[in-house]
Amino acid sequence: MPIADVIEKARSQGRAVLTEVESKQVLHEAGIPVARAELAATAKDAAAAADRAGYPVVLKIVSPDIAHKSDVGGVNVGPNSAAEVEAAFSEIMAAVKQRQPDARIEGVAVQKMARAGTEVIIGMSKDPQFGPVMMFGLGGIFVEVLKDVAFRIVPLEPKDARQMVREIKGFPVLEGVRGQDPADLDALEGLILKVSEFVEAHPEIEELDLNPVFAYKDGAIAVDARIVVSQ
Repeated sequence: MPIADVIEKARSQGRAVLTEVESKQVLHEAGIPVARAELAATAKDAAAAADRAGYPVVLKIVSPDIAHKSDVGGVNVGPNSAAEVEAAFSEIMAAVKQRQPDARIEGVAVQKMARAGTEVIIGMSKDPQFGPVMMFGLGGIFVEVLKDVAFRIVPLEPKDARQMVREIKGFPVLEGVRGQDPADLDALEGLILKVSEFVEAHPEIEELDLNPVFAYKDGAIAVDARIVVSQ
């Protein structure tokens, strides 16, 4: 589905926040590497989607009312067969209904489990004065704990992306510490630039979060994605 159609569908439903499935669909269309996700409304649908994706998989609740999926039991990592996927689907539904009974649930996003890498975050938010501002830092829990991030105003030049990656205090982690593989810095810089081009081309995007992005020695991929559009 074209990017404009995905955004229009959300707006027509009165939503500013795209679901994870929609966010990844839009990013994929823009040529940004993401772990694709398929929406499944039933346990059987989830098992079929997992068969198509390849095992092991990750299941995540899809709801416009739930921002932090893992806090309500809405994530299951690593089911390795159709039977395990069906059981995981049921567990997620039961947990979410118990913890957030009023949440509107569209189903579960099913995606192939990405191999582990160094976690980074790439994001964009709008500043009232400067407009879209890109952000880069170490991802996962590091973002909230360390707040070790670099910012640049869109549009970015290649030198901006290069500087952003290198100016965070956690840069030695990306170079490879204690036997860890170094991250593919060219791939990270390219990803930052692609996101910058994407948000510049789509001014209706108010906020964007790719967290985590798994950085490998041979590339990078966004595993989770969130996009907010103007109403």
